[in-house]
Amino acid sequence: MDLSDDGYCFVCGPKNPIGLKLDFRFDGKTVSTEFLPKKEHQGYMNIVHGGIISTLLDEVMVKLAIEMGMPAVTAQMDIRLKKALNTGTKITVSAEITRDSKKIIEAYAKAVTDDGVVVADAKGKMMKITNHKL
Repeated sequence: MDLSDDGYCFVCGPKNPIGLKLDFRFDGKTVSTEFLPKKEHQGYMNIVHGGIISTLLDEVMVKLAIEMGMPAVTAQMDIRLKKALNTGTKITVSAEITRDSKKIIEAYAKAVTDDGVVVADAKGKMMKITNHKL
């Protein structure tokens, strides 16, 4: 499987003209990013589309697996959208590994406002990719 990065990832790709172009931080244990949603990211008026939030939760979990030296793809994700997120409200999205087995990585991700409100979280299972090209 070719997992090459050509710079067009919707979330982090610097070449994607309609992408989010987010930067990620890895502290040795977790991956995180900050996101300030605009009107272009809304579903209902002034409320961020749940698909955007879900995409961010997925991305931090996969980025974490890669940073930990275990390239993986999402196999399953259980998302809980807990509170409406207004456009213009910054969130920090982070992930941590909860279980690591031979073929599967399990992780937990959350999206939190600066006030400490968890607007969404997710549990994910990722399949490790052993025969890959990065």
